[in-house]
Amino acid sequence: MDDMDLLIDLHGNAMRQGPGSEADTMRAIDLSGLSEKQDLKIADIGCGSGASTLTLARTLDAQIVAVDLLPAFLTRLEEQASAQGLSQRITTLAASMDALELAPASLDAVWSEGAIYNMGFENGIKSWRPFLKPGGILAVSELTWLTPDRPAELTEHWSSEYAEVATASEKMAQLEAHGYVPIGYFPLPQSSWLDTYYHPMQERFGDFLARHGNSAQAQSIVDSERHEISLYERYAAFVSYGFYIARKRAD
Repeated sequence: MDDMDLLIDLHGNAMRQGPGSEADTMRAIDLSGLSEKQDLKIADIGCGSGASTLTLARTLDAQIVAVDLLPAFLTRLEEQASAQGLSQRITTLAASMDALELAPASLDAVWSEGAIYNMGFENGIKSWRPFLKPGGILAVSELTWLTPDRPAELTEHWSSEYAEVATASEKMAQLEAHGYVPIGYFPLPQSSWLDTYYHPMQERFGDFLARHGNSAQAQSIVDSERHEISLYERYAAFVSYGFYIARKRAD
């Protein structure tokens, strides 16, 4: 197995493949104003196994296209949607987020929690804007510096992992430059990293290593994740995901 296969195996059965929580999704929904509307069309892009998709489907009067590159994640979402009686509200689509065949101006909202980094924040918000109806909502969570200055160790790590990590003010400026009106922002709390993402992942490490015979390759994956967790535990005051909610500005 290559590293991607191992990462899928480590994260595939998790409720979340990145930081976030149902409370975060609900807060973003409240800021978006979507709960006041009916018969919505929403794309949840980079949905993973669908934690945010299921919350959207339970909360809103909406038809949701759940998009992810990995069919294994979408299969898990379909199973969960069926168990919760939400299958009629959710359609899955296995596709790359940078090659979507969605109709122009067809969506009331584009949603993406912890996934836009795969194509870069600026590229993502530019590429997805044409899919939104006039006044449509963009809601994305994105790795964000919480302070202007940070420990060098933390800056070096995240700048290497994701070159577009920046402060909220820089992300807001990008939204405005590319045809959006920012209408809400909040940083994810520490519980959205530790309780719903990192701690459940740590509980899976033992079984993951056993499944792969404690191979050096599997151990390297675990070591990398443990390093990231350690950095967050020490420097949570300096970095988080920021949740950005914006409205498509009229052309």
